[in-house]
Amino acid sequence: MNHSPASPALCTLDGGITRVELDTQVQALALQLAAKGTRVLATLLDNGPAWVIADLAAAQGGLVHVPLPVFFTPAQIGHALQAAGVDTLLVAKGMTIPWTGASVQPVQLAGSSFTLHHRAVEPVPLPLHTGKITFTSGTTGTPRGVCLSDSAMQQVAAGLAESLAPLSIERHLCALPLSVLLENIAGVLAPLSQGTACIVLPLEQVGLSGSSRFEPARLQAAVLAHQPHSMILLPQMLRAWTLWLQQTRQRAPASLSMVAVGGASVGAATLLAARTVGIPAHEGYGLSEGASVQTLNLPGADRPGSAGQPLPHSRVRVNAQGELEIAGSLMTGYLGAPEGSPAWWPTGDLGHIDSDGFVHVIGRSKHVLITSFGRNVSPEWVETTLCGQTGVAQAVVFGDAQPALSAVLWPLMPETTDAQLQAAVDAANQTLPDYARVARWVRARAAFQPDTGLSTANGRPQRSAIEALHADALFETPAGTPLPSPEKTPEGPNMNFHQRLIRDTEADRLAMLSAPIIQGCLNGAVSLPSYIAFLTEAYHHVHHTVPLLKACKAALPPHHAWLEGAMDEYVEEEQGHDEWILDDIRACGGDAEAVRNGRPGHATEVMVAYAYDTIARRNPLGFFGMVHVLEGTSVALALLAADQIQHALQLPDAAFSYLRSHGTLDQEHTAHFALLMDQIHNPQDQADIVQGARSFYRLYGDVFRGLPLPTVSTWPQLAGASA
Repeated sequence: MNHSPASPALCTLDGGITRVELDTQVQALALQLAAKGTRVLATLLDNGPAWVIADLAAAQGGLVHVPLPVFFTPAQIGHALQAAGVDTLLVAKGMTIPWTGASVQPVQLAGSSFTLHHRAVEPVPLPLHTGKITFTSGTTGTPRGVCLSDSAMQQVAAGLAESLAPLSIERHLCALPLSVLLENIAGVLAPLSQGTACIVLPLEQVGLSGSSRFEPARLQAAVLAHQPHSMILLPQMLRAWTLWLQQTRQRAPASLSMVAVGGASVGAATLLAARTVGIPAHEGYGLSEGASVQTLNLPGADRPGSAGQPLPHSRVRVNAQGELEIAGSLMTGYLGAPEGSPAWWPTGDLGHIDSDGFVHVIGRSKHVLITSFGRNVSPEWVETTLCGQTGVAQAVVFGDAQPALSAVLWPLMPETTDAQLQAAVDAANQTLPDYARVARWVRARAAFQPDTGLSTANGRPQRSAIEALHADALFETPAGTPLPSPEKTPEGPNMNFHQRLIRDTEADRLAMLSAPIIQGCLNGAVSLPSYIAFLTEAYHHVHHTVPLLKACKAALPPHHAWLEGAMDEYVEEEQGHDEWILDDIRACGGDAEAVRNGRPGHATEVMVAYAYDTIARRNPLGFFGMVHVLEGTSVALALLAADQIQHALQLPDAAFSYLRSHGTLDQEHTAHFALLMDQIHNPQDQADIVQGARSFYRLYGDVFRGLPLPTVSTWPQLAGASA
């Protein structure tokens, strides 16, 4: 490797930066940050040399670095800034950020203009030796901060460098966001430590936009232009690039000697297909709590279908429950949590280690399905097998308490036919035991992406939302099919309570969605007065969310004390959301203080009063009916409505923190909610929750019907059609 000062450290579209130039710029920024009194630096940047300079400067200056993905929503960014006690934020010049009251200072990095925003904040307690906080999606939707020490990250970088040294990699192309820990550690720290040059291009140059949109033709062009020796890809990127190469009868450049694939299970079929078109793909496994990569397949030590052998820094074992545990490079703790890490960290992943030391990851322990025949099935295992077949881009498998499994499939190409998808299912079933075969599948109605509400920001499928969107097709028995249909079995054993709650309130949900203002919004008929009126009513019921949650917790009978922890989580996450709405009103030019001091409309006041009455005089569990209505409506409509309103009215991003944050947060809330509901077995409690949901759908629909309609030409036929 070339460690000389004049050798390239970073390669860009405009040329590159030598090692001595990189060291000089890192030192200069470290001094500038020290002069400002920075303790915690956040970066919100596209891929490029400035990101690397900031990361190294923070480490050199003993600061805490908080890398923020550019695909985070404004609400997620605001949460991270506040939770981590960020006092300095580095962004591209002219970028709008959800941060007020900060001084702004221009700074030049690698020949481009950026701004440093700094403000005085109270320090937040952090685990000892924290050097970086990486935010990852938690089970409730709010990004969770994982605190890492510089020594743990250096351990992982050194372990990777040692294992990859025989490959003599001289050029690494960063194809994932640098804010993602995997690329940060394995794509920057490890290569730079070995004298490898890092090719850092804007993400659009490698085909990535947002958190999940990928154009393989752009990646191929970048690889051809820059001739890297190594890359890191996500499984979906690998599948799309492989298919594109097959269809265009091309091959990956021969310069590549290592393409590591991680972030989710890959599968032997996908890896072998990639290798036939020249992609030297090798699967690995890691997690943020272990400072990224723990195991990796390597040329000469490769077992497709496994996650590879532990790297030098890592120790892996399997506990008595079949769960993988790791040790060696663990986090210092979670942000805001007093406890640190145990000696061995339980990953939540099920797996085993074979006789040759290769680690096999089966799936998440919390996702295990138990069929009505009592067989335990990891859906990720079946999903990986499905995605290994030609034509399948994404798959989510269901079947808890069902006699057979069903799947929702998203094709790799729009022109993929149903017959081709059926052939893929048939091929997958041939490799699976009978209890894990897919007996029924449906074509997905939308891609599993954050903007459709069907995945988290980092690409994890929102299983509850996907199931709810496709329930009518998944559980409708076709002629000649022996599968019983839970949707058609009113009180049968094949349907859990959350599924029954969705079924029994479907007519009420559709009645609410028929409100003219909702139908008009989805068709682009919007106006500023209507949007501000919606925010006004939203403020007046959201303002009561936390008091209602606390009242519900206080009224829980002793045998439902197990719900108190969940109620506390809801309270913690809902704090301050009413203020977000007032901020949105200000961004729209409305009078936020007049809204704060005003009164709600009659329909809103009745809905809130009914919620308090349900808790105090009826059954406090009936309040979960309101949770189901509000969160389910948010998942279904919030992101789409925000896009329609913003496009029509040309409002700034700052006017949509409530809609976009709830559209994102409530995606994972619904999965958490489903788990809670399925633990409620008392028939009376279930009936009260269903009745509560039906009533709240009607009351919430009245809130929408009370809003002023936009005065646009499309309203006459819209109003008439929905009457």
